[in-house]
Amino acid sequence: MPLYDNDEAKAIARMVFEIRYGLTLSDLLMERDADLPQEELEQLAHRLEQGEPVQYVLGEAEFCERRFYVEPGILIPRPETQWLCDLVTHSQGYPPHKARILDIGTGSGCIACTIALNLKDQDVEVTGWDISGKALNIAQRNAKRLGAKVTFEQVDVLSISPLLTSPDRGGTTDNGRPSWDLIVSNPPYVCEHERQQMERNVLDWEPEEALFVPDNDPLLFYRSIAIYAQRALKENGWLYFEINPLYANELVEMLSKMSYHDIEIKNDQFGKQRFIRARQ
Repeated sequence: MPLYDNDEAKAIARMVFEIRYGLTLSDLLMERDADLPQEELEQLAHRLEQGEPVQYVLGEAEFCERRFYVEPGILIPRPETQWLCDLVTHSQGYPPHKARILDIGTGSGCIACTIALNLKDQDVEVTGWDISGKALNIAQRNAKRLGAKVTFEQVDVLSISPLLTSPDRGGTTDNGRPSWDLIVSNPPYVCEHERQQMERNVLDWEPEEALFVPDNDPLLFYRSIAIYAQRALKENGWLYFEINPLYANELVEMLSKMSYHDIEIKNDQFGKQRFIRARQ
């Protein structure tokens, strides 16, 4: 069974020709691809036939009208996550000028860089955390490439307790007060039992640690982040999550019990419950 249907295959081929070689559909119709290096084309085709995502083959992914460098081992930015960035940067009157914003689980840096660039006129201070040193190297590369002012730090958010009293990790400022105006995260949220519904090119190539959580604890990362945010968010600061729609109600209940308020569920472009925001 082919990995891609005919329309998908054509779209991927056009993407390769446009991004790698700068050829438009008109150029292809005029057969301007005839002089391209055939050996290289065969290598690219072979990688795609093996199921490697086209973003890895090309070394970049489009996100919020910008191109981010990606490679195997780094989660490919998703279209729905663009809406999370829009929610953060287009909330009326928030975040404030010179706000301090934390992106937890930054991966390629797509969220942190997008927020920093979209809010550069507000002189925001953006920090991105990730447990993966490789991801942080890629995120720093993307920030430099795009001219985004972001600080990246290696932090395991599941080992949250030491961070609560660590000023250099953003838990509090030097005067002991909470330091973040806004915390945003797109953490791992796909449960193990959902594997069977996923495409092979995702399962075989993208990092499991950035995707999956145990079936018996689907809110694992949300709980740890929310506990940290209770201490680290400024009064009336906001917490933004991308979520698994299957557990939206459970997450709302958890945040409510933790005394968060103004809790809202937001849909993505496909009408699925995909985001939650809550105020400290």
